[in-house]
Amino acid sequence: MPGVSENVAIEKLRRAAAGLPDVEEGTSYGTPALKVHKKLLARVKDTDTVALVCPLDEKEMLLSAAPDIFFETDHYKGWPAILVRIHAISDDELHHRLERAWRIQAPKRLVAAFDAERGST
Repeated sequence: MPGVSENVAIEKLRRAAAGLPDVEEGTSYGTPALKVHKKLLARVKDTDTVALVCPLDEKEMLLSAAPDIFFETDHYKGWPAILVRIHAISDDELHHRLERAWRIQAPKRLVAAFDAERGST
């Protein structure tokens, strides 16, 4: 069962993921997580940190542009995931990052249907 601080983090993730189709809650490494079709989007790493799926090329840019929000440990080097200081990231930026992760992990048909519904391509 998540602790109080983990609840704050997963609640912020839930709000940021609102409107993304087929996002479900689960666990990853024993902590609360959001997934799409069983593929990880983000998980609560600890009380202040969320691990978020992120393409490697975007990861380098984010680490340089906003080191107060995004960081990595040796464990995450070379992997398409970035660590986020959950209390430092704005709701809008977290939503954007989660949507990027969702677009990577969701089935192509689901992404196409989502875009068609929103009138974007």
